[in-house]
Amino acid sequence: MNSPRIALIHATPLAIEPVNAVFRSEWPEAQCVNLLEDSLTTDLQRLGMGPAIMGRMMDLASYQHRQGADAILFTCSAFGPAIDAVKAALPIPVLKPNEAMFDEALAMANAQGPESCLGLLTTFVPSSVSMREELQTAIADRGLTLTVAGACAQAAMGHLLAGDAQTHDRLILDAAAQLPSCAVYLLGQFSMARAQAQVAQQVGRPVLTSPGSAVSALRRQLPTARTPRA
Repeated sequence: MNSPRIALIHATPLAIEPVNAVFRSEWPEAQCVNLLEDSLTTDLQRLGMGPAIMGRMMDLASYQHRQGADAILFTCSAFGPAIDAVKAALPIPVLKPNEAMFDEALAMANAQGPESCLGLLTTFVPSSVSMREELQTAIADRGLTLTVAGACAQAAMGHLLAGDAQTHDRLILDAAAQLPSCAVYLLGQFSMARAQAQVAQQVGRPVLTSPGSAVSALRRQLPTARTPRA
């Protein structure tokens, strides 16, 4: 018997360490396989979400499925429609970067009252748009009346890519300060997880991260061990 094989598909190298760190801490038995295609983010900005991007995402996921993945976790939040297509096509669990975090946040906020607010923080504009739409759809599908307040620290990701993590974190804190008081705050990019403790200290409310919620959700869905495929 072998541990579950989890395929992690990344569009930026910044997402790799945050999610692997959570696996090491919370689910060390899992076998993580990292696949990076770092031209996807710039090509999405250039081409938009069309057949070319959709096809490439399907190719990446199908490859990982053929290599024996028991589940796939995408770590870039700007590719929602493409991931939906992958989920419909493959017979294994496929998780969007933020869907587990959204589920957790909605339960927490609704428990505090139907008029509660969710604070959505991001560092990538395309993700800001798609994530807010996904979150509002999830709220409507559940018949809830929660509101969403969002802020994007647009320059933060560039600083992190340049090795300036301190400025990255400070810009996220500045963005959090723009939001009204919320029941729970969500850090939209995997690369933002490093700022969780600082944001929580500033806002005094629960702060969720995409990798933290995603790893917990996958662990609940999959057994600790699996039978190797023939």
